[in-house]
Amino acid sequence: MKADWPPSFEAAIPMGKRAMKDLPGIILVATIWAYWFGVGIMIVRVRRQTHTLAGLVPEHRLEQYLWLLWVPLVAAWTVMPYLALVHPTAPWAVASFARASPAYAPVRWLAAAAGFCALLLTSVCWSRMGRNWRMAVSKAKKGELITDGPFRFVRHPIYALSRLLMTCSALVVPNWPMFALLVVHFVLTHVKARTEEEHLLVIHGDAYRDYRARTGGFLPRLRPATRLSVD
Repeated sequence: MKADWPPSFEAAIPMGKRAMKDLPGIILVATIWAYWFGVGIMIVRVRRQTHTLAGLVPEHRLEQYLWLLWVPLVAAWTVMPYLALVHPTAPWAVASFARASPAYAPVRWLAAAAGFCALLLTSVCWSRMGRNWRMAVSKAKKGELITDGPFRFVRHPIYALSRLLMTCSALVVPNWPMFALLVVHFVLTHVKARTEEEHLLVIHGDAYRDYRARTGGFLPRLRPATRLSVD
């Protein structure tokens, strides 16, 4: 069989150089890695300030079960976009419709930019929480009820921004594995927020109940609420 000649321009480009051409993908990978590197920094900082593990080892039974899902989800989230960069024709790469359609290119760029903004806003939340930041609830640590800064508008801004970053990831790297991660991530953050709200109600009582009534869970509330809800 006679080979096609001359070879296509795309086929002539080495795989590594083709990955370097995908700037939205590169921005996304850098953002995700920076996000979880930031989480690691927060664990170290809180460890030094409080001499605890900052919730790295959950105490709550439900959160211990959730960790069995969180760990592989985080691992897949950090690895899959990178694999999509270096193996652009693999099943976990950017879907063919996104590669072929010029109309989808702005979507990937906007999603990459929004994901980076989510990282910057998350760093603001981390800074405001300071030594009160934890990865899991703790009966031994009451902590401060933070209701200002980003927490003035929603009760779970870090989870809301994490959801935004995950959504942006699925838009930059649209494929079925990323969409599956998106669904699992939304479920886990919902359950995690519920667990934290129950804990904070016990610890802070009416102060948290009043705070909950005037703010939304993941989105700003347009009107006060009278019962427990995670938007």
